[in-house]
Amino acid sequence: MATLFVDKIDPQSGTSLEIGSSGDTITTATGAKPSFLYPAFRAYTDTIQTTSDGVATKAELDLETYDTDNCYDTSTYRFTPNVAGKYYFNWVAQDNYTGSAATSVQIYIRKNGSDIAESVDNSRSTNNHGTHTVSTTVEMNGSSDYVEFFLFYAGGSSVIWRNNSDRQFAEGFRIGT
Repeated sequence: MATLFVDKIDPQSGTSLEIGSSGDTITTATGAKPSFLYPAFRAYTDTIQTTSDGVATKAELDLETYDTDNCYDTSTYRFTPNVAGKYYFNWVAQDNYTGSAATSVQIYIRKNGSDIAESVDNSRSTNNHGTHTVSTTVEMNGSSDYVEFFLFYAGGSSVIWRNNSDRQFAEGFRIGT
């Protein structure tokens, strides 16, 4: 096996650059990142959050499992990517109540303050808890666009939002240009 040291590889004008052949395994250096899937983050909370009946409240996701490019802010609970492209987001929240059941439970993903995805559960009269999930893809400009995650319930009392990295978390990553 030989090592080739170069500063730049350019294909012939008007052609594509091919590295390896069918069946070959291509290995990148430790720490090398593919051009897609970054930036990426996963944020969660270890604190039980309470919200008020009829009020959409930003989820206080103040801890990170990972944040590849420091784009998630744990003080504002906001993801602002530094690379433009299409992004995938997933938002999971589990509620519980100790008083009367909420008649509607919703979670939202908002881009720049506007709803872009939501999960609605209007059948809560018999369960004392539920897990809610919503996912979406959205174009982000890589400079000023941001995404936040919201909680909402109506018609109940004493609703709490569960804590733990597997009960309330948001995650996202770039999927392309």
